[in-house]
Amino acid sequence: MDRDKDYIIKLSNEKNVKFIKLWFTDILGMLKSFTITIDELEDALCEGIRFDGATLGGFIRTNEHEMIALPDASTFQILPWRPNEDSVARMFCDIYTSDMKHYEEDSRYILRKTLKAASDAGFTFYTGPEIEFFFFKSTEKPELLDKGGYFDLTPLDLAADYRRMTVLTLEKMGINVISSHHEGAHSQHEIDLRHEDALTTADNIMTFRIVAKEIAQVNNIYASFMPKPLSYQNGSGMHLHLSLFDKDDNNAFFSTKDKNNLSDTAKHFIAGLLTYVPEFTAITNQWSNSYKRFVYGHEAPTHISWSNCLNSALIRIPEMRKEKPDSMRIELRNPDPSCNPYLVFSAILAAGMDGINNKLELEPALEDLQNNSKLADPAKLGCKKLPSHLSEALLNLQKSDFMKKTLGTKVIEKFIENKVLEIAEQNSYVTDYDIMKYYPLL
Repeated sequence: MDRDKDYIIKLSNEKNVKFIKLWFTDILGMLKSFTITIDELEDALCEGIRFDGATLGGFIRTNEHEMIALPDASTFQILPWRPNEDSVARMFCDIYTSDMKHYEEDSRYILRKTLKAASDAGFTFYTGPEIEFFFFKSTEKPELLDKGGYFDLTPLDLAADYRRMTVLTLEKMGINVISSHHEGAHSQHEIDLRHEDALTTADNIMTFRIVAKEIAQVNNIYASFMPKPLSYQNGSGMHLHLSLFDKDDNNAFFSTKDKNNLSDTAKHFIAGLLTYVPEFTAITNQWSNSYKRFVYGHEAPTHISWSNCLNSALIRIPEMRKEKPDSMRIELRNPDPSCNPYLVFSAILAAGMDGINNKLELEPALEDLQNNSKLADPAKLGCKKLPSHLSEALLNLQKSDFMKKTLGTKVIEKFIENKVLEIAEQNSYVTDYDIMKYYPLL
């Protein structure tokens, strides 16, 4: 065993760890887990643990039976919400086939491969998420805890303590938090995580979701990452701050030669995102409900555009200080917090790298299309629309040779199969809106 594995066994004994949860994700980014005891830890770290791989297919039960979950020793953390006596730890796992080959449909492995390709080209991919979510009163329906708004304080922000507990728990697990606040919708909150390499960020997002739900559960409330739970309020997004650093650890997106400090590398990367976003929107926004968030006037992008300042754009360039070039980044605003972060980071990194490799030209910013107006509306400036419903996004994904190359043809096929099932169920369900609208009329 290497030093990390020896250290984990020693730490587990010192901290009285009795159980270790092995975490992994299915194709939809749902966290899966099974538990081993401390007596099995050494074998798990060396050889992995066999499990039923049919769980990896999402809603679709696959014929992948016996698989091996090999814990990533670097992700070992004790779960703060479990008892100190006979405590519980967790590790993320990489998935292997029974003959110890990487499972090609493992989301985490797909991201590892995409990061390796970027590394071979001389880049490290850093990401920082702004995660929006809701605290509601119960699991039964989205019943409001408060009617607070953007940055409100007590008494309007009644969930401040729950948010505080979430932040403290994240930090106990080694996840650094930049800030937290009440968001624009009633009962909505945002917690921003510090930027990390993309694999660590993806693990942190998965951890964040379970931490928020655990904190809510012990307080008899419910944390929801549903993109649009309330009809007349903003939905929840997960704005992603993205940057590339070169082999000398310099920010490859920064340049003093451009008025906005955007390097050619950054411009090509943005052009790649704008080119391929119709093809990866089904990945960044994977649920039928995701598309109810893309409504003009509710702080979510609706068109394919970029800007140096406008929040209505799909991609925004946050303000930065020229004396801090490491802070140069771009912000992608369409993803939502219910996505599979491993597949999302794979898709957007591959798109950006294609823009760099092929030197794709960046179209004018929104404000340049309308004489620097701060009121520039992408809908009125000829910008193409983002997919407006899941079926459209899936059709784009199905036709995309680029996404099949990036994520794997089998992954795309299984992902679409899951989503077709979701759409079929939704189309056959009679909603409260149907009854309200049509029952008295027809």
